[in-house]
Order: sequence, then structure tokens, then C-alpha cells
Amino acid sequence: MENNSSFLRKIVVVLLILLFFVLQCSVFNSLAMGGIIPNLMIILTSSFGFMRGEKEGLLKDLEVPADLKLTKLSHHKSVLVEARDYSIRYRDAGRPVFEGLGFSIEKGDRAALSGRNGCGKSTLIRAILGKNGQGSGLLDVEEAGVCRTAAGLVISYMGQEASGLKGSVRDLCRERGLDESLFLAVLRQLDFERTQFLKNMEDYSEGQKKKVLLAASLATPAHLYIWDEPLNYIDVFSRMQIETLLLEYQPTMLFVEHDAGFCRRIATKTIRLDG
Repeated sequence: MENNSSFLRKIVVVLLILLFFVLQCSVFNSLAMGGIIPNLMIILTSSFGFMRGEKEGLLKDLEVPADLKLTKLSHHKSVLVEARDYSIRYRDAGRPVFEGLGFSIEKGDRAALSGRNGCGKSTLIRAILGKNGQGSGLLDVEEAGVCRTAAGLVISYMGQEASGLKGSVRDLCRERGLDESLFLAVLRQLDFERTQFLKNMEDYSEGQKKKVLLAASLATPAHLYIWDEPLNYIDVFSRMQIETLLLEYQPTMLFVEHDAGFCRRIATKTIRLDG
């Protein structure tokens, strides 16, 4: 009987979370006051934390997500990335991927990169990383105009693709030069069981792989964080953690994300690639 009661409580809690999430993404977005949107999910989580403890009741079995942290570096320049009349065209293509693009990313900006599928968002990210000496950059392209990054800029990048993850998370730490204790602590905050650390990442679910990429980015001190679709495969609790983190620490960012509500709450500016 006790097991049935516990199972019922958990079902009700999950239904409440889903209901509140729907309300947050619809009704509460229209209740902004002075530019501030009430965050029902954070209110709900805080209420759960207050009501936990020795008391019997509906919410006693709920785990409250731990707060994530990051280390943002301070750069001596105010403008970290700048583009003026910038265009990219692949040599075997008849038309440019985009052209005449102009924008700047200054310290404190959280810039959402917006545009239809295929408009060049990931291409622009690869170009920025290449200008900064990270990744392979762009091959077989013709560029026009200006795109440059500040000297000495440190970028922490989280891409879409997780298929290249191989070996254990400790192998990844050594490969990327990460602080292992910090990296594993972030994964624990993202609800990773310690037993997962012993498994090969090839056997992880898509959500777990995405959390590995997120943890690696958060464990990398940086001036600029570039995230390409960070919420793909991410559960509701972890989305709440990510949003709370970004609003609290306010890192300088360039990100691509199709969740319109997340973009409204997080972005301080929008860079549009398709007009």
C-alpha cells in the first residue's frame, strides 16, 4: 500500500510539473510587468524545496534540481565579436549562404542567432570559431566583408553533434583538459548517477550525451559561450537549471535555440540571418 501511495504521489507531481510548464510557456508569458516575466517553474521548484523535509505529503519524494555554476572570464575589450557587411558562399554553390551581415557581440550580451533552417546559423558559428583559432573553421568557401574576434578571446563551445563522444567521461576530461572533479560535479548536478561515469559514452541516451556536452562547456572558464541548440533532448528539470544559471550569472553568449519562450526570457538581442 505504501509503495502504491508513493507511486501515486510521483505521478501527481509529474502531472503538476507538466501543467505548470505549459502555463509558463503560454499564459505567464503574457503577464510581463516592467519587462519581467514571472517564472512559474522557478516558483514551483522553490515551493517544493520549502515543503520538503520530515513532513508527510505529496511532495516529499521530489528532488529539487541543484543550482549550476560557471566561471566567466573578463575581457579587456568591450566588443568580443564583430561582423560588417559579411558574406559567405561555398565555392560549388551559386548563391551565398548569407550576405551583408552586420552585428556585434559585446560583453554582457546574450545574442540569439535566428533564422530558418539552412540559413547559415551553424556556418556562422563555425566561421567565428575558425577566426578564433578553434575547430577546423570553414573549408572551400569564399568570404567577403569583415568578421573578427577580439585578441585573446576564450570561447566555450557546445555543438549539436554528440555522436563523436567515445570512451568514458574521464577520457573526455583528459582529452579536453578539463578539471575532472568540477566536470563530474556538474554532471552530478545534472542528475547523473555515479555509475554512469564508468560506462562508455556511446551507450548513453541522447539526453545524457547532451548533458555531457553541456557540463564540458560549463566546466570551461570563458569570455564567450557559444551554444548550438542547447535544449535538444534536455528534460524539464535540467531546462530549469540552465535558465536559472543564465539569468543569475549573465554570461556573454551567442546561441541557437528553437524554443521561442527560452529565447524571449534569455536573449538580450537577436541576430537574424534571413531578414
